[in-house]
Amino acid sequence: MPIRPPALDDRGFNDLVSDMLRRVPAHTPEWTDLREGDPGRTLIDLFAWMGDTILYRANLIPERQRLAFLRLLGRPLRAAEPARGLVQVVIDDKAATDAVVLPRRHPVAKPVHFEFDSELVVLPVEGQAFVKRPPSDDERRGMGTLLSDLKELYGFSGDASPYVTTPVFAGGAARSGGFDIIANSIDNCLWFALLAPGPEEAVKQAVRHTLAGGDANRRMALSVGLAPFIEPAGTLEAVSSRSPIPHVWEISSSLGDGTSYLPLEVIEDGTEGLTQSGVTRLLLPGSDDFGAPSNDVLGFADAGVGDRPPRLDDPLLAARLVGWIRLRPQPSAGLSIWPVKWAGINSVGVTQRQSYGPRQIGTGTGLSGQELPLGETQIEAGSLILQVEQAEGLRTWRQVPDTAMAGPGELAYSLDSEAGTVRFGDGVNGAVPGVGRAIQAGYMRSGGGAAGNLPAGALKSTSAPPPAPRLKLIQPLPMTGGADAETIDVAERRIPAELRHAGRAVTRSDFVTLAGTTPGQAIGRVEVLERFKPQQRRSGLPGVVSVMVIPARQGIGQDMPRPDRPMLESVFRWLDPRRPVGTELYVIAPEYVPLGVSAAVELIDPSDRENVLAAVREAIRLHLWPLAPGGPAGQGWPLGRAVDDRLIETAIARVPGVRAIAPVRLFSLTNSGTWRPVTEDATGRAILPLRIWQLPDLASLAVGEGASAAEALNPATDTPGNGIAVPVVPELC
Repeated sequence: MPIRPPALDDRGFNDLVSDMLRRVPAHTPEWTDLREGDPGRTLIDLFAWMGDTILYRANLIPERQRLAFLRLLGRPLRAAEPARGLVQVVIDDKAATDAVVLPRRHPVAKPVHFEFDSELVVLPVEGQAFVKRPPSDDERRGMGTLLSDLKELYGFSGDASPYVTTPVFAGGAARSGGFDIIANSIDNCLWFALLAPGPEEAVKQAVRHTLAGGDANRRMALSVGLAPFIEPAGTLEAVSSRSPIPHVWEISSSLGDGTSYLPLEVIEDGTEGLTQSGVTRLLLPGSDDFGAPSNDVLGFADAGVGDRPPRLDDPLLAARLVGWIRLRPQPSAGLSIWPVKWAGINSVGVTQRQSYGPRQIGTGTGLSGQELPLGETQIEAGSLILQVEQAEGLRTWRQVPDTAMAGPGELAYSLDSEAGTVRFGDGVNGAVPGVGRAIQAGYMRSGGGAAGNLPAGALKSTSAPPPAPRLKLIQPLPMTGGADAETIDVAERRIPAELRHAGRAVTRSDFVTLAGTTPGQAIGRVEVLERFKPQQRRSGLPGVVSVMVIPARQGIGQDMPRPDRPMLESVFRWLDPRRPVGTELYVIAPEYVPLGVSAAVELIDPSDRENVLAAVREAIRLHLWPLAPGGPAGQGWPLGRAVDDRLIETAIARVPGVRAIAPVRLFSLTNSGTWRPVTEDATGRAILPLRIWQLPDLASLAVGEGASAAEALNPATDTPGNGIAVPVVPELC
């Protein structure tokens, strides 16, 4: 029997009216007309309505008590998650040749407050990214005998690979689908041209002197931001942490014929080996050690040939060139693709936080369990420095999850990040601030929320105090990761589950509950495959747990919801410390099996043909959709359940306006990319079997009007030798 707390008073409006009417003969026998409309009856109705309202509020007392009990459990609401991203800062002064140093926590105030994650040295150079792109087929046809003439000119005995020097991120803008550096370049390298503000030799020499690093000037490092394009995780790809991509950063040497490079020291790699968005800080060599080979083919015929930097045929850019930086993934990485959304210099990571300096939040009362507000909510727990006045001056107290964990007299406090409050001990567990002693927050950061998920270009300005030159801020990528604070309703559903699993993933329901509440991730569905190892597609292995995650999706689309690697990695990092020690954990994406469906219906009203056929398509997609309210039972298509043409016919039959249904035909996709009808059994029933880790992917759908469904579907459609690099200029630019 379910637990239903009783109401404190279950009387309603009609009960109160009836009760008062029964008392009339005993107290006012002279009042005999009790019909509605009588002034006395109106007063009774009024007081009954007021009493009903009071009883309603009184019955809410159990809700208040429940919330108070949840608070006593010491499980506060989850604070808001801040948005994060990359920005680029440019010196907007053509005469500037000195660097501008912006400190850590430097603000970007509008339209939402962000702060720098680290110190940024804005160097007086512009960095443009280029690749050596192979010519297209049209460009090759337009070259005619140009390539053979170039081979004769340079005296090549082997093959030659023509290329076109191509800017990758024109105007600093990101590419939404990414640019594949490996597939779209002949040398698998990304090149950064370092351009001085002007072409004058004195200006370029001053810029080189500013860029010069070495052990004596390690602060003047070049900050290169890079955002790889994160593709959806592969089918049943076991995600834990990504392996770094071996790579080398190099700068063109000032010595030799332009084919020599100096390796650069990586001071900090925020990309974790080119696997995530971040900033890499590079220490450049001395000003006399790096340079750029000539781009003038009249004076230097080998410009851009072979392993030399790309040749710039724009004389204005070539005149400002002070050096080339090359990012070269190592062959041992075995890369076949490596798409990049954006890359640029003078970059820094920003976070949706705001810093606050010292502020007094109250004074000690000497009472146990004293609680004080910090004046801000959504506090970053690791940033708070709380100080309490002692006899010897201000002392910093230690933050603990719960003051009940503190020792006798220990200078400790607990923090409720979401509410922005601190709580002290009782003298037995944790010290009590003395009477009249000042309590101050020496430093803290707050902020977060979905409002920080700004589109690209929303952050536009920042400044440095004079005499620094004017700065321009570029936001090439959207800010991501911001999430609002947890609401009370969500917490009430979460906290009882936390009491059951106590923060540990042991049972199937524990894994489902914990994975579904991964901070900062919109999870639509979680499935647990016990004793299943995804790499080997094997079941029955003791101690192995695979957690399948499907992201939330609004509405029903043509593309199946697929998690990307950052989502799977976030879930893994959340579950890994909560699993039993002996459990082998994998977080995986589902395997979608392409499915084709053709259907034909007879209509009740032929004039409403388009609306009914659109509703039939929607019904089929909803029936095969992996998230609620899709699937046969409204909870998404069950894992491993075979697709039955008869069940699809049943879903179509529920569509208003359909008189009759022709037998539905199912198709599977062959390796050659063609659709093949699913084999029918003796009764004419077609069933597409699925494995326990598979879901259907409605890749092709044909719905028409008639007595028979289409017997065939359109085929599924989907598609340079290396030699010596030779720069060419296509006729059409």
